[in-house]
Amino acid sequence: MPNRKVSPAILDAVEFDLKLKPYQYFTLDNGVPVYAVDAGETDVLQTEWVFNAGNCYEDKNIVAATTNYMLKNGTKNKTAFAINEHFEYYGAYLNRSCFNETSTITLHCLNKHLNVLLPVVTELITDSIFPEDELAIYKQNQQQKLEVKLKKCDFVANRIIDELLYGFKHPYGIYTSKEDYDVLQKEDLVKFYQQYYTNGSCMLFVAGKLPVDLQQQLNNNFGQLPLNRQAMQVVTHRIEPATEKKHHIINDANGVQSAIRIARPFPNRHHPDFIKVQVLNNIFGGFFGSRLMSNIREDKGYTYGIYSFIQNHILQTGWIVSTEAGRDVCSATITEVYKEMERLRNEPVSDDELHLVRNYMIGSILGDLDGPFQIIARWKNYILNNLTEAYFYNSIETIKTISAPELLQLAEKYFKPEDFYELTVI
Repeated sequence: MPNRKVSPAILDAVEFDLKLKPYQYFTLDNGVPVYAVDAGETDVLQTEWVFNAGNCYEDKNIVAATTNYMLKNGTKNKTAFAINEHFEYYGAYLNRSCFNETSTITLHCLNKHLNVLLPVVTELITDSIFPEDELAIYKQNQQQKLEVKLKKCDFVANRIIDELLYGFKHPYGIYTSKEDYDVLQKEDLVKFYQQYYTNGSCMLFVAGKLPVDLQQQLNNNFGQLPLNRQAMQVVTHRIEPATEKKHHIINDANGVQSAIRIARPFPNRHHPDFIKVQVLNNIFGGFFGSRLMSNIREDKGYTYGIYSFIQNHILQTGWIVSTEAGRDVCSATITEVYKEMERLRNEPVSDDELHLVRNYMIGSILGDLDGPFQIIARWKNYILNNLTEAYFYNSIETIKTISAPELLQLAEKYFKPEDFYELTVI
């Protein structure tokens, strides 16, 4: 029994020996791979179906996202109401999401109800019908939401900075217009659904307290589906970044707030600098104690918050500074961002600051491993990016050992003002 009169030892996060719990791997009868993490004390389960059905595979804008959203909106045997009522009755939550390369169906439920929920997920994958009335409601709602969002400078800036980095024809740079919904037809969804869901490429990620018959249940429901039978289509998209680096857009002539984005292209996770730059990014603007936050929020008071981050893309990505500031201090805010870049190019990071960032990053990773759902999310990220567990341990080692001179060299390499796109939207 602990002696509560004695304070526990205080350890730095960098002293922790973090381990990534391995996954169990098996395949269904049709070759669908399953990655499973057996962990947790409660009888809950997360099952995620990941399809190669993101927007990079679509021939018409928003077809992938709309198809994914409407999977729950009706099958040959169930209405949208019946589908939702079924999952709610068993206290389960079924979500779906669409990204650039992939789309997902995610089920959270109690283990004991898995046998009555999986058949309905199967039905969504094989028998969705995309009712015309449901599609009409969806299109109307999305157009109304888009109209409201387009009045917000922050939303507009997020769209345009991606277009500047990748080009509007690239899946990372394209965005939605009201007219895209007008020309969207049920036939577009059915065609995409049959190719990329019913007869598509899929993998499963499962985490929680795994039932002893998990493999059998998954096989009974999905092992005979016509998935992963065809070679996955190789889709390439040319990146065509903007030639002009500075852009100023008036979205609301009477607006008092401006959205600022300062961004440059950056390689993906397979580049040798990627892990090291994560440390530099945190020093620069990656957390609340960063240089940008201390200067522009705490000292100057120009903004409530400013951050820098590297986008979570599988192919080439971008390094972005994001904030909102008053219209009258917009120019001054941008000036201070470049000043912090210059400081990192010319002055070595102090031992105390580097130690603080090391602890923050290791502590964040520790928090990300707190539970089976978080662990499988990390594994999913690695697998989709063709990485192994070596990436995890290399990241830990880099965070613990990277030196101030190395960070100085990285800043000199990547913090060249002429490499950055500069966007303000008022």
